[in-house]
Amino acid sequence: MTEFKTDVILRGDCVEMLKGLPDASVDMVFADPPYNLQLGGDLLRPDNSKVDAVDDDWDKFGSFAEYDAFTRAWLSECRRVLKPEGSIWVIGSYHNIFRLGAAIQDLGFWVLNDIIWRKSNPMPNFKGTRFTNAHETLIWAARSRDQKRYTFNYDALKAFNEDVQMRSDWTLALCTGEERLKDADGKKAHPTQKPEALLHRVLLSATRPGDVVLDPFFGTGTTGAAARRLGRSFIGVERDATYADLAEKRIAEVIPASADDLKVMGSKKTEPRVPFGALVEAGLLRPGDRLYCPKGEREARVRADGSLVVGDLTGSIHKLGALLENAPACNGWTYWRFKTDQGFKSIDALRAEVRAGLG
Repeated sequence: MTEFKTDVILRGDCVEMLKGLPDASVDMVFADPPYNLQLGGDLLRPDNSKVDAVDDDWDKFGSFAEYDAFTRAWLSECRRVLKPEGSIWVIGSYHNIFRLGAAIQDLGFWVLNDIIWRKSNPMPNFKGTRFTNAHETLIWAARSRDQKRYTFNYDALKAFNEDVQMRSDWTLALCTGEERLKDADGKKAHPTQKPEALLHRVLLSATRPGDVVLDPFFGTGTTGAAARRLGRSFIGVERDATYADLAEKRIAEVIPASADDLKVMGSKKTEPRVPFGALVEAGLLRPGDRLYCPKGEREARVRADGSLVVGDLTGSIHKLGALLENAPACNGWTYWRFKTDQGFKSIDALRAEVRAGLG
């Protein structure tokens, strides 16, 4: 077993390099394995010019069985090195994602989501014989079905998405322009370089600053660049020396954000529980004060024990809200309002005051 280091690129065969990592040593895996495209010949544009497609040796396998065996080997090692609360992201196209998905489930991972990366600028289908292939699929999975905890920065993603829940379809452009690395001849250095925006969102979703992210197919280092920028550590595995050299140079030029700027929105689930009665205890509301429904057409009186009363109906902020709306449930914190000189304000603001006082 070699000494465990982070922020390094391990050069060599993927499976053999992974075997050198300790058990339960990484927080997340992001894997962009070979597509196994099974190309039948050159792909030409309408003007007969050749498309720079993926025809590298690393993408060639003798059969589906050979590809499946390779897939299960590296996935097994990734599962071994994941921490008990870790997760894995695997990206692929229609050529390989279904085989990857089957292996992921067979090996004991538990699928949490599939994400559709919709490419805003996909390559056309030049032959006109199929639909334009305009997306790739990411599978996000926990290490096991019994896993109770895994990192998911729900509130941070909601803030990122202008206070709307982040959906499982992401529209992002392909890697183009200055971001696309070039070789000495000005050609694409890597045929399937992913946009850093994609990795930014993945890491923001499922890691915290300081976490260790493993990428067993490191390529030109997109995962490492995004990790360094976001204050995460990385371990990359890459067998192609040219790709590894480009990745090292690229990552060295990244300037990480400050620790303060890397903080993400915390989840209310992790904050101290504050019962409604604590607002009355603290004097932020008094017995007899009125609370109002969102549009102000109904009002309830606050009682000393933290319950509400409307006519003959009494109950908690949640129960009474549900009764008035004839609904099976109600979040009273977002339903009830109190009156201020500036208009109605949610009682959730008062809960925030109490939490701030708790430290």
